[in-house]
Amino acid sequence: MALDTRAVHAGRDDLVDLGVHAVPLDFSTTYPARDSAAEAARLDTFATGEMDGGLPIYSRVSNPTVERFESAIAELEGCQTAVAFASGMAALSACLLASVVQGKPHVVAVRPLYGTTDHLLESGLLGTFVTWAAADEVASAIRPDTGLVVVESPANPTLTEVDIAAVTEAAGPVPVLVDNTFATPVLQRPVEHGARITMHSATKFLGGHGDVMGGVIACDEEYARVLRQLRFVTGGVLHPMAGYLLLRGLSTLPVRIRAASATAAELARRLADHPKVERVHYPRIGGALVSIEVTGDPCAVVSEVRVITPAVSLGSVDSLIQHPGSLTHRIMPPDAREDAGISEQLLRLSIGLEDVEDLWQDLDQALVKA
Repeated sequence: MALDTRAVHAGRDDLVDLGVHAVPLDFSTTYPARDSAAEAARLDTFATGEMDGGLPIYSRVSNPTVERFESAIAELEGCQTAVAFASGMAALSACLLASVVQGKPHVVAVRPLYGTTDHLLESGLLGTFVTWAAADEVASAIRPDTGLVVVESPANPTLTEVDIAAVTEAAGPVPVLVDNTFATPVLQRPVEHGARITMHSATKFLGGHGDVMGGVIACDEEYARVLRQLRFVTGGVLHPMAGYLLLRGLSTLPVRIRAASATAAELARRLADHPKVERVHYPRIGGALVSIEVTGDPCAVVSEVRVITPAVSLGSVDSLIQHPGSLTHRIMPPDAREDAGISEQLLRLSIGLEDVEDLWQDLDQALVKA
């Protein structure tokens, strides 16, 4: 079936048989069972990261509502399975820890990345250490102890695109993690280009309304087993209510992405001719993000908007604007931001579902006043 159809029905295929229309929301933290010996055997299985398809035991292991979201995003990304976490950074942290526990703590990463991702890799807080490389330098940066290659395409906040197929070929047997938050499976499915791991900050487009936080890794079952082990012992689980809201968000994802992308493309075209804009960044793949480099004070532009929301994050039904150098990428040292191509004049726009003319008038007046 088409992506639009599966976005509506994925994770819900059994509802008719259950006799319900809305997805059941299970808030249980524990699940009773009279057969302790059988439960002990099941816990031994869960300790390996494998799921047996039976009833849950404890919500830190699994939750039925969250599993529906995991099943749905795995299907949309074309992967065997998915593992959900409390946030995008929790999902990334699990992948880094997976490399450490497998004895391969070296990471090759391509800038630019989300600011906190960059910081986590650079800091070595989880026992990894990083080599920064251009996309065409990945092969030469690989070492015997390399456990992961990390890329983001389109990248945050410059919207730089990476040839995922070329990177995966260069990485050889080393798993490639692609942060697909900006593109979503509507515009790009990294597994089709050879990537083993697809990551989302589900807080963004998957949720779509700025009211839920979560992260998810779509991957193969072998890799998922390691992630489930780590999630169980570290506790970075997705709350059932968040799983419910994220699954609901998926049903409108294709419609939202296409509508917002059409508006973003039109704004990018107009902004390219604006006298207060030096440069426009908009990816070939399309999408709802536009970044601009302005001639005046970028923070003044943010303060002058009235229709667009001045806030961090992205992917909501309302449009947002923020200055990466002050907020999302502030945690990076100035030289690292410069190396990633993040200028102080850069503003990042996440386009929502408002009328294009209202957004254009708001941007125009803010740019002129600033």
